[in-house]
Amino acid sequence: YTMGGLDVDKDGALELPGLFAAGECACVSVHGANRLGGNSLLETVVFGQLVGAAAMRYVQGLGSTGPASNVLDAAAAEVEGHIQGLLTREDGEKVACLRDEMRQVMFEKVGMFREGGPMQEAVAKIRELKERMSQMNVGAKGRRYNLELIGALELPAMLELAEATAVGALTRTESRGSHFRRDFPERDDTNWLKHTVARWTPEGPQLEYKPIVITKWQPETRRY
Repeated sequence: YTMGGLDVDKDGALELPGLFAAGECACVSVHGANRLGGNSLLETVVFGQLVGAAAMRYVQGLGSTGPASNVLDAAAAEVEGHIQGLLTREDGEKVACLRDEMRQVMFEKVGMFREGGPMQEAVAKIRELKERMSQMNVGAKGRRYNLELIGALELPAMLELAEATAVGALTRTESRGSHFRRDFPERDDTNWLKHTVARWTPEGPQLEYKPIVITKWQPETRRY
């Protein structure tokens, strides 16, 4: 489970026109810095219906102004070229090895309890893996039920998300909700009562921040 996700409005719409998200991949900001147990199913049911209806209204309003077929054909050709490159490369990095290295560094250095030094090491490691990823080798050459190929297509997005997670956590010098830093154990509402928004750039995630809208329930310190 994640408690972040794509930054969407109450209808599940992103800034990119025509893109909608709901459930675990979306962040509608109904949970705060942590989520109560069982809320994931409730969120999926509620926003699945709302977002589905909003997406339908969007498509109905397009009429004949939808994306031109040549744009879609070009995008498909780019993906096909990438797949062909993965399948024809004979030597290089193994997908499973890269994925396991990513999993290990995130588990050890960006886990439940975090510190600045290890997270800096994690960011450096993730960026190293992104460089090595350009030489991935898919041993299985088939195109049907090729789990290794699927893994090779998924890994770039996983590394982007890992880097955004680590950079965002490293920058937030406080503890809040499920984000706990041993080197900054206290919550800091003066500087950090805000959402972290990561935008993709070729150089890595660009962090921005937006204010938190507080209505009925005021943020409180977690006490047991």
